[in-house]
Amino acid sequence: VRLVESGGGLVQPGWSLRLSCAASGFTFSSYAMRWYRQTPGKERELVATIDYTGGSTNYADSVKGRFTISRDNAKKQVFLQMNSLKPEDTAVYYCNAWFLGYREFSYWGQGTQVTVSS
Repeated sequence: VRLVESGGGLVQPGWSLRLSCAASGFTFSSYAMRWYRQTPGKERELVATIDYTGGSTNYADSVKGRFTISRDNAKKQVFLQMNSLKPEDTAVYYCNAWFLGYREFSYWGQGTQVTVSS
């Protein structure tokens, strides 16, 4: 199982970034996908969720209206479009795959750094 995030970087406030997460080694189209973020000394925060079909999404209040999660099941990728970035969006962003069957399956990527600073 592998999840590889990309697309992070250093941007100025108000700019946009698009994160990508490429999945392999499991049945991607059966898993809900989530983006989390974490800053030093704080708990990992759930940012956005998309169901296995891509038909249902949910967002943290702090990013609602600015971030959009999407997925391409054919390419086994999930994306996070981040617009109107703020300094408080600075964090390491992690991709997570989640499935509840006879037990819970949860896989994590290594994270990608997003820094929003002028």
